[in-house]
Amino acid sequence: MPTELRRPERTFTIRQLCLEFRATPRALRFYEDKGLLAPARQGLNRVYSYKDRARLQLILRGKRVGLSLAEIREILDLYDKQDGGAAQNAKALRKFRERIVALEQQREDIEHAIDILHKSCANLEEMLAASRPDLLPKAEDYDKVLRARVDGHHELVTAGK
Repeated sequence: MPTELRRPERTFTIRQLCLEFRATPRALRFYEDKGLLAPARQGLNRVYSYKDRARLQLILRGKRVGLSLAEIREILDLYDKQDGGAAQNAKALRKFRERIVALEQQREDIEHAIDILHKSCANLEEMLAASRPDLLPKAEDYDKVLRARVDGHHELVTAGK
């Protein structure tokens, strides 16, 4: 391979990769324990290569879309084949398509659950309106919940708290 096309021999510390990828040192050590990363050592320090950095990027992307570590390993293990990445790309394509099917099914399930919940809420509001309207939540209670979610607070905010 011509020299100008080779990756520079730059290395990375665990701190640099953690900052770049917003990962924890514990996560990188976990991936190392699982055999997904294999940084070199300089004394007690881990030294990550461009290959390690690329593998970490693929691991994190795979996790983000819901691939298991075993599935990620299957893809990563095909990297060093001398086929220009064809086997790795074919395996990744199969895994990605399988994941798309699973996520689309999840989306359908979620949409169905939301529909059931909307109908149940309407029925409960109707029943409460007829029997105990004083127990119906007020519009401002819903506003508080929505505001809390938008502000990044994922706990439900109830009236009076």
